[in-house]
Amino acid sequence: MIHKTSIVDKNAKISQNVEIGPYCIIGPEVEIGTNTLLHSHVNIIGNTKIGNDNEIYSFSSIGTPPQDLKYKGEKNSLIIGNNNKFREYVNINPGTEQGGGITIIGDNNLFMVYCHVAHDCKISDGIVLANNVQVGGHVSIEQNAIVGGSCAIHQFSRIGESAMIGGMTGVLSDVIPFGLSMGNRNNLMGLNIIGLRRSKVSNDNIKKIQLAYEIIFKTSSFRENIEQLNNDLKNNEFVKKIINFINSDKKRPISLPLNK
Repeated sequence: MIHKTSIVDKNAKISQNVEIGPYCIIGPEVEIGTNTLLHSHVNIIGNTKIGNDNEIYSFSSIGTPPQDLKYKGEKNSLIIGNNNKFREYVNINPGTEQGGGITIIGDNNLFMVYCHVAHDCKISDGIVLANNVQVGGHVSIEQNAIVGGSCAIHQFSRIGESAMIGGMTGVLSDVIPFGLSMGNRNNLMGLNIIGLRRSKVSNDNIKKIQLAYEIIFKTSSFRENIEQLNNDLKNNEFVKKIINFINSDKKRPISLPLNK
């Protein structure tokens, strides 16, 4: 159902059972999947593909041009998965040529009021961005991470799987999987034990993650400290994720505990 006050371009591809409320604007390159609900005053433009079962609240702006001075109108895209919820005033930009030209949003995410996701970001699945989270360009957030209200995430930063970022944190350094990070400029405060338990990670695995964490971050030479892990820890599926994260992309520093 499309409300009579909405403007939907004739070339837009609207699937079955999509509800478009009053005063929405849908551009010609937009595709919207089945069972998606747009409340009033939603603006979706650009080369934007939206999956199934999404819900987009009033005054959200999806697919508008990147807020990047290097962007000169080149072809770009925004891909959004399934079962996401975008609350009021959410803004999401597509990619730029420098970042591969695409912004990707996965499945089952919650974007609370006033969230912004900039160009070339990769947002995985099961993520919660609380009110007023501002995500800079080229940021990667892995599955099941939670970002507290009014956080600002620096461009090119990475937030690992099931990490927790405390509210009002400035994220300038990468946060390891299962890490707990907070502060005016983020420091690693430990592990997201509550998140691990909610994800039904066994106590044995949690103990191994804790032991590995203590060894890796006992000094500032954390990459060298990885070599001190025994094979049992190195081969643990959760510890492996931390090691691989640390040893991969190094555009931003790794968040460390205070005084390291």
